[in-house]
Amino acid sequence: MEQRRIEGFLYLAGFGASIPLSNWMIGHIGVVCPGTGPCLLPVGPGILAPSGVLIVGIAFVLRDLVQRRLGKGWTLLAIGLGALLSAVLAPPQLVVASSGAFAISELADFAVYTPLQRRGLVLAVLASSLVGLVVDSVLFLQLAFGGLDFLLGQVLGKAWMVLLSLPLVAWLRRRDERLGIQPA
Repeated sequence: MEQRRIEGFLYLAGFGASIPLSNWMIGHIGVVCPGTGPCLLPVGPGILAPSGVLIVGIAFVLRDLVQRRLGKGWTLLAIGLGALLSAVLAPPQLVVASSGAFAISELADFAVYTPLQRRGLVLAVLASSLVGLVVDSVLFLQLAFGGLDFLLGQVLGKAWMVLLSLPLVAWLRRRDERLGIQPA
Protein backbone atom coordinates (compact mmCIF):
# COMPACT_ATOMS: atom_id res chain seq x y z
CA MET A 1 0.00 0.00 0.00
CA GLU A 2 1.41 3.38 -0.90
CA GLN A 3 2.59 5.81 1.78
CA ARG A 4 -0.24 8.29 1.19
CA ARG A 5 -2.93 5.69 1.93
CA ILE A 6 -1.09 4.23 4.94
CA GLU A 7 -0.84 7.70 6.45
CA GLY A 8 -4.46 8.36 5.57
CA PHE A 9 -5.65 5.30 7.47
CA LEU A 10 -3.47 6.29 10.45
CA TYR A 11 -5.10 9.74 10.45
CA LEU A 12 -8.49 8.06 10.09
CA ALA A 13 -7.76 5.86 13.12
CA GLY A 14 -6.70 8.95 15.08
CA PHE A 15 -9.84 10.79 14.03
CA GLY A 16 -11.99 7.86 15.14
CA ALA A 17 -10.10 7.52 18.43
CA SER A 18 -10.54 11.23 19.15
CA ILE A 19 -14.25 10.74 19.81
CA PRO A 20 -14.03 8.21 22.67
CA LEU A 21 -10.90 9.89 24.02
CA SER A 22 -12.65 13.26 24.18
CA ASN A 23 -15.65 11.72 25.94
CA TRP A 24 -13.38 9.91 28.39
CA MET A 25 -11.33 13.03 29.16
CA ILE A 26 -14.46 15.01 30.00
CA GLY A 27 -15.15 12.64 32.88
CA HIS A 28 -11.60 11.88 34.05
CA ILE A 29 -8.98 14.56 33.29
CA GLY A 30 -8.95 18.06 34.72
CA VAL A 31 -8.01 20.36 37.54
CA VAL A 32 -11.65 20.59 38.56
CA CYS A 33 -13.81 17.47 38.24
CA PRO A 34 -17.20 18.04 39.85
CA GLY A 35 -19.16 14.82 40.35
CA THR A 36 -22.08 16.02 38.23
CA GLY A 37 -20.34 18.00 35.50
CA PRO A 38 -17.40 17.82 33.11
CA CYS A 39 -13.79 17.93 34.26
CA LEU A 40 -12.34 21.34 33.51
CA LEU A 41 -8.87 22.49 32.47
CA PRO A 42 -7.44 26.01 32.22
CA VAL A 43 -7.17 27.14 28.58
CA GLY A 44 -6.26 30.75 29.31
CA PRO A 45 -5.85 33.09 32.27
CA GLY A 46 -8.96 32.53 34.39
CA ILE A 47 -10.67 30.56 31.60
CA LEU A 48 -11.71 26.95 32.12
CA ALA A 49 -13.12 24.54 29.56
CA PRO A 50 -14.17 20.89 29.55
CA SER A 51 -11.00 18.86 29.02
CA GLY A 52 -12.37 17.10 25.94
CA VAL A 53 -12.04 20.32 23.90
CA LEU A 54 -8.32 19.67 23.55
CA ILE A 55 -8.94 16.44 21.65
CA VAL A 56 -11.79 17.96 19.62
CA GLY A 57 -9.38 20.63 18.35
CA ILE A 58 -7.05 17.92 17.08
CA ALA A 59 -9.97 16.05 15.50
CA PHE A 60 -10.58 18.93 13.09
CA VAL A 61 -6.96 18.78 11.91
CA LEU A 62 -7.07 14.98 11.59
CA ARG A 63 -10.26 15.24 9.52
CA ASP A 64 -8.46 17.56 7.11
CA LEU A 65 -5.51 15.17 6.88
CA VAL A 66 -7.85 12.23 6.21
CA GLN A 67 -9.28 14.19 3.28
CA ARG A 68 -5.79 15.09 2.03
CA ARG A 69 -4.69 11.46 2.09
CA LEU A 70 -7.84 9.44 1.34
CA GLY A 71 -10.19 11.87 -0.40
CA LYS A 72 -13.70 13.19 0.05
CA GLY A 73 -15.50 9.83 0.12
CA TRP A 74 -13.52 8.45 3.04
CA THR A 75 -13.84 11.79 4.80
CA LEU A 76 -17.63 11.90 4.52
CA LEU A 77 -17.81 8.28 5.67
CA ALA A 78 -15.59 9.14 8.65
CA ILE A 79 -17.83 12.08 9.57
CA GLY A 80 -20.95 9.89 9.42
CA LEU A 81 -19.38 7.11 11.46
CA GLY A 82 -17.94 9.69 13.87
CA ALA A 83 -21.38 11.20 14.46
CA LEU A 84 -22.77 7.71 15.12
CA LEU A 85 -19.91 6.89 17.48
CA SER A 86 -20.41 10.22 19.22
CA ALA A 87 -24.08 9.40 19.75
CA VAL A 88 -23.25 5.96 21.14
CA LEU A 89 -20.58 7.23 23.55
CA ALA A 90 -22.24 10.41 24.76
CA PRO A 91 -24.13 10.44 28.05
CA PRO A 92 -27.87 9.94 27.32
CA GLN A 93 -28.74 13.57 28.02
CA LEU A 94 -26.07 14.76 25.55
CA VAL A 95 -26.62 12.40 22.58
CA VAL A 96 -28.31 14.97 20.33
CA ALA A 97 -25.90 17.74 21.29
CA SER A 98 -22.82 15.57 20.90
CA SER A 99 -23.68 13.83 17.63
CA GLY A 100 -25.43 16.82 16.06
CA ALA A 101 -22.66 19.29 16.85
CA PHE A 102 -20.05 16.77 15.70
CA ALA A 103 -21.72 16.09 12.34
CA ILE A 104 -22.52 19.70 11.49
CA SER A 105 -19.18 21.12 12.61
CA GLU A 106 -17.19 18.47 10.73
CA LEU A 107 -19.26 19.16 7.59
CA ALA A 108 -18.56 22.90 8.05
CA ASP A 109 -14.85 22.06 8.30
CA PHE A 110 -15.20 19.95 5.13
CA ALA A 111 -16.98 22.79 3.28
CA VAL A 112 -14.22 25.29 4.07
CA TYR A 113 -11.24 22.94 3.67
CA THR A 114 -12.25 21.49 0.31
CA PRO A 115 -11.99 24.68 -1.81
CA LEU A 116 -8.95 26.00 0.09
CA GLN A 117 -6.79 22.86 0.12
CA ARG A 118 -5.16 23.52 -3.26
CA ARG A 119 -4.26 27.09 -2.26
CA GLY A 120 -2.26 25.99 0.73
CA LEU A 121 -2.51 23.20 3.25
CA VAL A 122 -1.72 25.28 6.32
CA LEU A 123 -4.23 27.99 5.38
CA ALA A 124 -6.90 25.38 4.61
CA VAL A 125 -6.35 23.52 7.89
CA LEU A 126 -6.33 26.74 9.93
CA ALA A 127 -9.40 28.30 8.30
CA SER A 128 -11.49 25.13 8.21
CA SER A 129 -10.59 24.14 11.76
CA LEU A 130 -11.46 27.58 13.11
CA VAL A 131 -14.84 27.49 11.38
CA GLY A 132 -15.47 23.94 12.56
CA LEU A 133 -14.51 24.59 16.17
CA VAL A 134 -16.71 27.69 16.45
CA VAL A 135 -19.68 25.86 14.90
CA ASP A 136 -19.06 22.86 17.18
CA SER A 137 -18.81 25.03 20.29
CA VAL A 138 -21.92 27.10 19.59
CA LEU A 139 -24.07 24.13 18.57
CA PHE A 140 -22.96 21.86 21.39
CA LEU A 141 -23.43 24.47 24.09
CA GLN A 142 -26.83 25.55 22.75
CA LEU A 143 -28.11 22.00 22.32
CA ALA A 144 -26.66 20.64 25.56
CA PHE A 145 -27.12 23.55 27.94
CA GLY A 146 -29.32 26.10 26.19
CA GLY A 147 -26.68 28.82 26.46
CA LEU A 148 -23.17 29.86 25.56
CA ASP A 149 -21.63 30.17 29.03
CA PHE A 150 -18.50 28.13 28.21
CA LEU A 151 -18.09 29.48 24.64
CA LEU A 152 -14.82 31.35 25.15
CA GLY A 153 -13.19 28.38 26.87
CA GLN A 154 -14.49 25.91 24.27
CA VAL A 155 -13.21 27.99 21.35
CA LEU A 156 -9.90 28.84 23.00
CA GLY A 157 -9.14 25.25 24.05
CA LYS A 158 -9.83 23.88 20.59
CA ALA A 159 -7.95 26.73 18.90
CA TRP A 160 -4.82 26.06 20.98
CA MET A 161 -4.68 22.51 19.69
CA VAL A 162 -5.19 23.59 16.08
CA LEU A 163 -2.43 26.21 16.39
CA LEU A 164 -0.06 23.72 18.02
CA SER A 165 -0.61 21.31 15.11
CA LEU A 166 0.22 23.82 12.36
CA PRO A 167 4.02 23.30 12.42
CA LEU A 168 3.42 19.57 11.86
CA VAL A 169 0.99 20.36 9.02
CA ALA A 170 3.56 22.71 7.43
CA TRP A 171 6.25 20.04 7.75
CA LEU A 172 3.91 17.48 6.16
CA ARG A 173 3.24 19.77 3.19
CA ARG A 174 6.98 20.37 2.64
CA ARG A 175 7.73 16.65 2.96
CA ASP A 176 4.95 15.79 0.49
CA GLU A 177 6.40 18.23 -2.04
CA ARG A 178 9.90 16.85 -1.57
CA LEU A 179 8.72 13.23 -1.98
CA GLY A 180 6.20 13.97 -4.72
CA ILE A 181 3.21 12.78 -2.67
CA GLN A 182 0.04 14.19 -4.18
CA PRO A 183 -3.16 14.87 -2.19
CA ALA A 184 -6.08 12.54 -2.85
